[in-house]
Amino acid sequence: MVLRSRPPETDPSGLLHPGLPALLISSRVHGASRGISREYSCKPRALDPAAETPSSSSQGSGSTQTPSSGNTLSKSSDLSRPIVSLPRPGWAGGAFGIGVGGGCYLGGATKAKAIALWPFHRSKPAARDPKDKKRILIMMSNTGGGHKASAEALRDVFHEKHGDKYEIHIEDMWKDHTPWPFNTMPDSYSFLVRHSLLWRLSYEVMQPRWAHLTHFRLMSLFMRAGLHRAFDAIRPDLVVSVHPLMQHIPIWVLKHRVHTGRMAPINFATVVTDFTTCHNTWFHTDATRCFVPTDYCAGLAARNGLVPAQVVQHGLPIRPVFSKKQLGRRAMRRRLGLDPRRPTVLLIGGGEGMGALEDTVAQLDARLGAAAQVVVVCGRNRALLEKLRTRHNPGGLKVVATGFVNNIHEWMAASDAIITKAGPGTIAEALISGLPILLNGNIPCQEEGNIPYVVENRVGAFETSPPKIARIMAQWLAKENAGEFAAMAERSRALGRPEAVYRIVSDLRDLVHNPDYTYGPAKQARTKGAVAYKPPAAPAAAPA
Repeated sequence: MVLRSRPPETDPSGLLHPGLPALLISSRVHGASRGISREYSCKPRALDPAAETPSSSSQGSGSTQTPSSGNTLSKSSDLSRPIVSLPRPGWAGGAFGIGVGGGCYLGGATKAKAIALWPFHRSKPAARDPKDKKRILIMMSNTGGGHKASAEALRDVFHEKHGDKYEIHIEDMWKDHTPWPFNTMPDSYSFLVRHSLLWRLSYEVMQPRWAHLTHFRLMSLFMRAGLHRAFDAIRPDLVVSVHPLMQHIPIWVLKHRVHTGRMAPINFATVVTDFTTCHNTWFHTDATRCFVPTDYCAGLAARNGLVPAQVVQHGLPIRPVFSKKQLGRRAMRRRLGLDPRRPTVLLIGGGEGMGALEDTVAQLDARLGAAAQVVVVCGRNRALLEKLRTRHNPGGLKVVATGFVNNIHEWMAASDAIITKAGPGTIAEALISGLPILLNGNIPCQEEGNIPYVVENRVGAFETSPPKIARIMAQWLAKENAGEFAAMAERSRALGRPEAVYRIVSDLRDLVHNPDYTYGPAKQARTKGAVAYKPPAAPAAAPA
């Protein structure tokens, strides 16, 4: 059996499979310092007792002798194509590496025999046709709905403005490209946010730079192999992150790949999807561009070491449908089956239908009665949806309950005001729609700063008690307060930024076609010792 590999001292991926013993790592480094030649035997003693050590290992680098067995790799260039490749080096790959690698070592294996088992990953991506579409990788994780919604908004604008000229890949990097237990992180998010003390502890502990850098360095030992495989498979021309935990490790991997010539110089862009109280992990000094929605976030970026040329403030990327002209309020109500004459309140519970929605509906019924109607978006909470649909409202309030919807822009266009938690995406959508906002809750830490953002800009209020929420809404909709309510709606619309996603996409497109070598991973191509990237040769055409 012939196993082709790249010698460790020239391996551009910098990867050692986690299954190989630490003793082999020590042997690799020690052997490299003695200048072993580039000819290696690939018959480990553990697999073939007749295998011998590499011949002529001390005869210099000009020429080498070939053992009679013929199972020899002759040049460094031949060592770049692995034949053995495990797609997911999880516990199975680790067990294989420990068993075979440990057997080689205990059996007296030389460095050359360990090298034969070295990479369980592709060492280079496959060739790309120069006529291929440009590829953009958007990295997200489905922890809450905001990150995915922002990624889809960017994708939709690329398609709207440029048709099929670009391939947009949206990847949940945690769930699909990391080993267990890291790939369970998105599933644990909803548990943590329901237990605010645990969430606050984990959030605050990771704020200091030294803490999250140490954490990411340790995690990178297990995660970088999956990222290498993802980059090899997708071969992006630009990498975009819309998640705070997808900055450091991907940037480190990309920098290494560019520096070692494994990929062409590439830019990395961060699109921050939090309004104000952003976690410090959003900001990495080696990001080519960091798109922020507010002055507050721009200040945080500066405090974390980014220079003004790296930071761009456009706003939050919201689905492009919100920038389109909608029907008038009464016409939209008719389309959605609502009473066109009744004032309408939109009550949103988030993707999981969280919050005291049923109590709020009961209090609104008592305060507003038949003079208004309430649309309740229950998300995936089927039990709540059935309760509200069968509920008797003694005050005469008309209640329209719905599950998860894809046309939230139409429901907002039909409404006079919105009651929602302090999620940045929903706030940005409500601002674009010109809705006064009544916040009824927030996720601890990252959404806390959104409350003063709404209140201090005089576009809404904050209250968690259902009776007080109903009282505030009744005051807003009262005829004697119509002037102030209309002014609040105008301030809300003025604060919205429907063009933000278009401006972000325009800047991302520029990075695809004009890479910035001043910042980000592309800078590594011009550092000392960098290896020039050479595109893999395209496979020869089959004879006619």
